[in-house]
Amino acid sequence: MDAHTDENRYGYEVVVVGGGAAGLSAALVLGRSRRRTLVVDAGEPRNAPSAHMQGYLSRDGMSPAEFLAVGRRELLAYGVEVRRGEVTAAAPDGEGFALRLADGTALTARRLVVATGLVDELPEVEGLAGRWGRDVLHCPYCHGWEVRDRPFGVLAHPAMPAHQALTVSRWSPDVTLFLNGAEPTERDARLLAAAGVRTVPGAVAGIVVEDDRLTGVRLADGRTVGCEVLFAAATRLVPRDGVLRQLGAEPYETPLGSFTKTDGTGRTSVPGVWAAGNVTGPAEQVVNAASAGYRAGIAINTELLTGDLAARADGLVG
Repeated sequence: MDAHTDENRYGYEVVVVGGGAAGLSAALVLGRSRRRTLVVDAGEPRNAPSAHMQGYLSRDGMSPAEFLAVGRRELLAYGVEVRRGEVTAAAPDGEGFALRLADGTALTARRLVVATGLVDELPEVEGLAGRWGRDVLHCPYCHGWEVRDRPFGVLAHPAMPAHQALTVSRWSPDVTLFLNGAEPTERDARLLAAAGVRTVPGAVAGIVVEDDRLTGVRLADGRTVGCEVLFAAATRLVPRDGVLRQLGAEPYETPLGSFTKTDGTGRTSVPGVWAAGNVTGPAEQVVNAASAGYRAGIAINTELLTGDLAARADGLVG
């Protein structure tokens, strides 16, 4: 098989699994690089409960749904295909990969970008899930300005009890940390005192909502402690990494869970597979994810280009 035939034996040069900021950004770069690219999107963005996204220069305050819709429209100008679906199986196929979707569709690609994000698994606290993205929040950099100076509560993370409470104290002078079984270190206790953060021991049973507003946290002993905003630091972050695990991508451990290890371009331990966005780490905001997708797109185009040219050159010499 000559080099030119090898370049075209796969249905797509690149399949991007995941249609959030990271996936769309990678696809945009690849489309502009004239690569046959498909985005497969399950349509389950992590930030769907949020009315707005913040901190993205020129897009501050834009709704996540509008952001993604604009991104998909931009891809069309460069011939990138976007289809709704879920990749349920992935395996090596020669120098590329074979994929199968939940509806049975079979696809092949020379390279993969996995940008499937993560799922926030909320603590078992009565009423919490119904307020998620409204007055139960996860990130002060995403939401802190909008709720500044209101009474905050923080549900402690067992591995990092003080971290979120110390961080959100920048946005409000009124912060209560609900330990819920967590135990801050002596140093954490000093830092919490210095920040003016109150600590409340005891198990958390539920939240109190009145007139469609969060008004407090209910403890297992029946006490209620007032707050208007609750940061759920104890949320468990679960990456959607099924495709990466099937392919054998190497993970790494963080205090917040296991994520896929990548280099500076998003390259995983599996040749031909890149990952970008929250599937690679817990702190990837929208702007970070878009940047990671951009870097991955450039790296993939460069690898394909140099590899194909080398194969052609070798063929000419032969």
